[in-house]
Amino acid sequence: MKVDFIKTFIALGISALIAYAFYSIHKSENTNLLVFTSFAELFLCSFFVFALRFDLSRTTTNIRVVSSIFFIVFLILNIIFSFFALSKQSYIIVNGLVVLLGILIVYSLLKAKQ
Repeated sequence: MKVDFIKTFIALGISALIAYAFYSIHKSENTNLLVFTSFAELFLCSFFVFALRFDLSRTTTNIRVVSSIFFIVFLILNIIFSFFALSKQSYIIVNGLVVLLGILIVYSLLKAKQ
């Protein structure tokens, strides 16, 4: 596994700008939760898409595709949660389930080593 630090900073910048966009859109008491959670989720996905390279090219491709799909899913979920004032509990549960599902899929791909 190799990490490209320049692409890591690019992924960090993209995630920070999108999180700031959610901050400027969402106006309620749960704004900090939305901003920090969306930043962490989007950075994790974009880090796997841009900055990581694994020993096997097929594994790298599969993980990049899965991470790209989850990046889009997190983006859509956070857009929905930023426009509609939903409860904190539903936000944590939905995002937690999606994060755990994404981690499970990436872990399964890493264990397959194809």
